[in-house]
Amino acid sequence: MRAYVGAAGAAVVLLLGGVAAGPAVADSRSVGSDGFTIQDPRITESSGLAASRAHPGVYWTHNDSDDGAFLFAIDGRTGKTVATITMSGVGAPRDVEAISVGSDGNLYVGDIGDNLGGKWDHVWIYKLPEPKKLVDQTVRATQYDVKYADGPRNAEAMVVHPKTGRVYIVEKGDDGGGLYEGPATLDSGATNTFRRVADIDLWATDAAFSPDGRQLAVRGYFGGVSYKWNDGKPERQGQLHVPMQPQGESVTYTPDGKTLLYGSEGKGSSVEPVEVEGAGGSGDGSNSSSGQGGSDGGDGGSALTGKAGAVGAAVVLILLFGIGRLLRKPKDR
Repeated sequence: MRAYVGAAGAAVVLLLGGVAAGPAVADSRSVGSDGFTIQDPRITESSGLAASRAHPGVYWTHNDSDDGAFLFAIDGRTGKTVATITMSGVGAPRDVEAISVGSDGNLYVGDIGDNLGGKWDHVWIYKLPEPKKLVDQTVRATQYDVKYADGPRNAEAMVVHPKTGRVYIVEKGDDGGGLYEGPATLDSGATNTFRRVADIDLWATDAAFSPDGRQLAVRGYFGGVSYKWNDGKPERQGQLHVPMQPQGESVTYTPDGKTLLYGSEGKGSSVEPVEVEGAGGSGDGSNSSSGQGGSDGGDGGSALTGKAGAVGAAVVLILLFGIGRLLRKPKDR
């Protein structure tokens, strides 16, 4: 999905909450904690991001839409691609929007975007083992048919809980959306029905669980919201300090749980780090009960939620820079 939300946003970060990333320090933080720039010219629409479990310092990404059944392993030190994975057994991907690593060590890929605005009667999730060796290769994936209990939805965020292994999808609704829970075990021989279990107050483009599974971070184009997971009943904690990016599409935790990494579409796009509050000494995110990445610890009253928040932020950018193209609402390709 393409959304032109401007390239001049860095100058207004202070107006929109700022970036709370601290200076780089030589410590035990995960590789990639200082962020990186994606170097591969093939990656022009990075739409999902996930930290590898099998290969410390490696981050998985992919292009969105119908670019093909490709996954890219990125070195968090250099931003260079160290392996390209071609998925087999999945047909022709339609609108790939998300990637996550499950508790079983498998990669889960969400072909969940809906270019028709919530008209496709089903979407797909692909599961494949994370390769033991990082070399260009073809890996067979399992394809799962997915439907929503309350009808078709457009979504860009899919996460797998790191402890239970259950898959969740966050709807991209105009004024926020629903959190949809999948069955305890996905079935490749039947339709997997996802049911709405909570409301998410954000026009969501991606989401990520903390490594310990206690926190859920949901991002949009101009902001984000942190939730305490609370046994599958997310409790809103506050606003995330999301960096202003040309097209903010992805988020993941570093494996140590100390940093949230935010990615954007675009050739040579940067993955920006924001420190997780309260996780400096935990190593697993377990002390982040007050929120992540600069949460206000309350209800995030200034959070840019839903389409209204995105439009409001765009107006601020227009007033400051007079960039006419920011008037264009982000829309699926």
